Amino acid sequence: MMGAVGLRTHIWNNNLKSILLLAGFPFLLMLLAFAAALVVTGMDGGASYSSGKDAGGLGADFGAAFYNWPMMAVGSLVIAGIWFVIAWFGHQAMIDMSTGAHSVTRQEEPELYNLLENLCISRGLTMPKLKVIETDMMNAYASGLSEKQYAVTVTRGLLRKLDKAELEAVLAHELSHILNRDVRLLVISVIFVGIFSFVAQIVFRSLFWGGLGGRSSGRRGNAALFMIIAIAIVAVAYFLAIAIRFALSRNREYMADAGAVELTRNPDAMISALQKISGHAEMDKTPDGVREMMIENPKAGFAGMFATHPPIEKRIDALIEFAGGQRYDNTSVPAI
Repeated sequence: MMGAVGLRTHIWNNNLKSILLLAGFPFLLMLLAFAAALVVTGMDGGASYSSGKDAGGLGADFGAAFYNWPMMAVGSLVIAGIWFVIAWFGHQAMIDMSTGAHSVTRQEEPELYNLLENLCISRGLTMPKLKVIETDMMNAYASGLSEKQYAVTVTRGLLRKLDKAELEAVLAHELSHILNRDVRLLVISVIFVGIFSFVAQIVFRSLFWGGLGGRSSGRRGNAALFMIIAIAIVAVAYFLAIAIRFALSRNREYMADAGAVELTRNPDAMISALQKISGHAEMDKTPDGVREMMIENPKAGFAGMFATHPPIEKRIDALIEFAGGQRYDNTSVPAI
């Protein structure tokens, strides 16, 4: 098994990379603000910048776009700030509403509750809230932005089809996401992508509602060019935001698997749990952002280019190589 010092080093390196990736979000937000400035300039022909001058020149209109940029940047930051405050305090309620998750007590799910509590005691963790989704699909996720908000959610299918050791491994995997601060970073990244989506919608609606009106042919040409540039910027910013979110999700699953083994000392249970989950984890009615926090998200798209999780087979290979586990054949894993 990967040594404790080695595991901690990997976690620190992963957290540093994640912080650097998240630092790119403000840059992307400023890109969107510049796209909005281009839209405003295209709609008013640069009048706000060049009153009394010939605004038909391309250089003058670009000057108008840069003149409008600070105002758009302030507006974008205000929107982002409001969105972030709402998401900080209300994200768990929104996640529960989208998945249908409900809280359970020790009396309602004694074995599940005791397994999670024992794992928390072993690491000196505050017990997170425990929630269940009533579906036959097999999945789980951790959520929350602070110690008081942390929650671990599992599906009913997981409870029915995993044995005690496998269920403990899954719970340990989700606790590892909390320990490694993955949950906080992933939720924040989902919030930021939501901000980009919202701002992008505003830009696109402005494009379609603004029109080119009665401008001169030169101004119409500049406005059309600005609209094209704005669309390209919005598309690039949104693509990069999605790519950053995927990078945060994909690499951390390996560390959470390793963390589960460190907590349980049972790599075989983690491997057999992943084998049972494989092919039975689809949560089609759940929003994309929540699926990306789950132990398995089989939705890949474009031949895996935008997969948020590494393939389960690769995760099992890593557990075999670094944790000394063994793969079970189809007859060894109980039928589901």
